Amino acid sequence: MLKSECFYSRTYHSIAGLQAEIEEYLVYYNQKRIKLAFKGLSPVQYRSRYLS
Repeated sequence: MLKSECFYSRTYHSIAGLQAEIEEYLVYYNQKRIKLAFKGLSPVQYRSRYLS
């Protein structure tokens, strides 16, 4: 998913720009994206709900 959503759709002019985009994507993917398999929660919300 990272390749298709970040790499192929954009052009990067520096390594720093690419690194920043990857970091932003990882925050989105792990903390903000909603998963139906997790009952509409993000992965972080799902884990914290069941670990507390």
